[in-house]
Amino acid sequence: MAEAIHADVAVIGGGVIGLGIAHEARRLGRSVALIDPAPATGATFAAAGMLAPVSELHYQEEDLLGLMLESSKLWPSFAGGLRQAVEATGYRTTPTLAVGADAADRRALADLRTVQLAAGLGVEPLSVRTAREREPLLSPQISCAFEIPADHQVDPRKLAGCLMAGLAAHSPGDDTWVGGARDGFAVADSAHGLLWDGRRVAGVELGSGQSVLAGETVVANGLGAPALAGLPEGLELPVRPVYGDILRLRVPAHLRPLLTATVRGMVRGVPVYIVPRDDGTVVIGATQREDGLSATSNAVSAGGVYQLLRDAQVLVPAVAELELLEATARARPGTPDNAPLLGRVAEPDGYLAGLIVATGFFRHGVLLTPVAARIVGELLTGSPDSRWSIFRPDRFSASRGQPWPMEVPAGGHQ
Repeated sequence: MAEAIHADVAVIGGGVIGLGIAHEARRLGRSVALIDPAPATGATFAAAGMLAPVSELHYQEEDLLGLMLESSKLWPSFAGGLRQAVEATGYRTTPTLAVGADAADRRALADLRTVQLAAGLGVEPLSVRTAREREPLLSPQISCAFEIPADHQVDPRKLAGCLMAGLAAHSPGDDTWVGGARDGFAVADSAHGLLWDGRRVAGVELGSGQSVLAGETVVANGLGAPALAGLPEGLELPVRPVYGDILRLRVPAHLRPLLTATVRGMVRGVPVYIVPRDDGTVVIGATQREDGLSATSNAVSAGGVYQLLRDAQVLVPAVAELELLEATARARPGTPDNAPLLGRVAEPDGYLAGLIVATGFFRHGVLLTPVAARIVGELLTGSPDSRWSIFRPDRFSASRGQPWPMEVPAGGHQ
């Protein structure tokens, strides 16, 4: 048996949430073991990267809106804190355009704007003429347009690469170097379960049987979290797979730029988005399905591809002239209230030591990465913000009772 790996923090899961948390832990001076056999190949690989707290507002999700707005405010400093230039992440602050195809779509977007304005969000109506002056390839047949200045974008694949490069930027003589891990941080193995030392979580048992021993363990492996062995008794992590089909297309030279801003559309009541990239490609998506088609193979739905291309062409007819490069499907971890499971786990006399949960980010994982990293960092340093206790990971675990206030110091029991 290989010798145990030792780290200050073990992060299970190398999607954008796990990478962001690992980055924050490193910024705080901790050594980090990131446990994932293939980082950034799940939902992060497929994500469009829209940073859209305003567009993503849904009825009766006010608490989640607060979290999204907080994360949106953190994005400039988060991107600026990476070792690479901000441009390397594909982070763009161009306002988003919301457009409707017909009269019913216009009414639906206007009704949503009423809700958005009531929540204090900025959504400005544009004439169709003005919208087409900004984006000449928009269809002249669109029924309405709105500008959303606060909704931006990033390229999740580039972001993940920057976060991985930042984690690798140290040397064996540094305090942050983890012996036995590739580049002093990466553990290319799956997590089998949690290890315990008395009443505290003490690390992770890997699929190979090797151990990662850590003072703090962060469960950030999305849909894999409920299957971990050794979870606290009675802890329910009700995440379910919600699949989305995503298309990537290359724009021919004579049509560039197809768009300069993200376009979020409504076509006969069905949402679709078109996200331009700096490399001359666009991302088209918006499907959500909870079927068994992709359960074992990440299969792409033929109907989903047809729907996306059909609706995108209604808004931007030139989409028909693009080259289809990639059709991808990945599952996102949804929860019963669409909000993340984030924080420490309550015990009768305080909080369970050594364990933090960060899963269930559903369609908001990229947007919420900075705030998730900040919240976990505050838990690691014993200075949590009580505003976010509403997202505690045991809120669906009736058998565990009510948690103590979030002001309980990190490290667990009083």
